[in-house]
Amino acid sequence: MNPVLTYYNLSDRVTAFSTTRQGGFSVGSYANFNANAYCGDDAEHVACNRELLRLKLRCGLLVIPHQVHGDGICEVDADYLRLTEAEQSARTEGIDALLTNETGICIGVSTADCTPIIIYDPEHHAAAVAHAGWRGTVARIAEKTVARMQSTYGSRPEQLHAVIGPCITVKNFEVGDEVYDAFASEGFPMSLIARREEKWHIDLPLCNEWLLTSMGVPGTQIHQTALCTYDQCDRYFSARRLGIHSGRIYSGIVLR
Repeated sequence: MNPVLTYYNLSDRVTAFSTTRQGGFSVGSYANFNANAYCGDDAEHVACNRELLRLKLRCGLLVIPHQVHGDGICEVDADYLRLTEAEQSARTEGIDALLTNETGICIGVSTADCTPIIIYDPEHHAAAVAHAGWRGTVARIAEKTVARMQSTYGSRPEQLHAVIGPCITVKNFEVGDEVYDAFASEGFPMSLIARREEKWHIDLPLCNEWLLTSMGVPGTQIHQTALCTYDQCDRYFSARRLGIHSGRIYSGIVLR
């Protein structure tokens, strides 16, 4: 077994990636590689997949929060690393973004149509990851994650580099009027990020790029993968195609 990863070229000082469905122990709708323990997969398969990934990444720890589509942020620092496994799990309960400047560990978020965002600060050798579904996007989690990097590490937005990973794209992200209204009420540029077909369609990757640029991250330093989970559900997990009882993509970064 060998997890197949999609890598991102952020820096030779980091390993940034998203997992695919290939190269693990999971079966059925979780096949083959799922490292998320919160979506119904067999616990032993999840543990084996996590160990496979940890060894492939050559890191000491994988940090995988239990996400709630909110805007909670947790710093993975030296104090966190001294906690017991149970205490670490409690610290990341209800968390949708992580940040760290610790080397040799992997921070990441789980998605299956939602938008994963990886951010690297080469000036301070610090990183963050965020899970941005439509609720998290409306809550401006990308913006809040950059702000937290500023306050924690002194990060300057103009120095940051970001990846917006595999997620559902605008042609497949059909939403109800209530979702459109939620974005509109929070000041998103609706003529840019939404289009009307039979129903509204929202461009989540573009929404999050807009949030990053509004914080001062240069657009030229934001990489849009343009990988659609809905269209490529044979390679990446898609909750809309496979159901919620299926696996999750894990997008993460390791500082070297």
